[in-house]
Amino acid sequence: QVQLVASGGGLVQSGGSLSLSCAASGVIFSIYDMAWYRQAPGKQRELVATITSGIGTNYADSVKGRFTISRDNAKNTVYLQMSSLKPEDTAVYYCNVNSRRISWPWGQGTQVTVSS
Repeated sequence: QVQLVASGGGLVQSGGSLSLSCAASGVIFSIYDMAWYRQAPGKQRELVATITSGIGTNYADSVKGRFTISRDNAKNTVYLQMSSLKPEDTAVYYCNVNSRRISWPWGQGTQVTVSS
């Protein structure tokens, strides 16, 4: 059974930085494209950044130039380095497979709160 455990969230002032991690277990992690998503209160979950199994990356326009996604297949972990954080980045952040055909259990996510 696939398990995703996100960590690294917290409270940070506007303009600050945070680094998130998401460890996967129960899956051959390296063959899957991965993504970070976020869900703010009262809003739908949205795609933030993606990384292919070949290390190609893509970002939502709202985070482009501020966030960096990366992965370490040896550790079954995907990362999200966030800088120049804004209050509108406040959300619960999750990782999951980036696929139209499959979805893994979402896990608890990690809360990011950016104060103004």
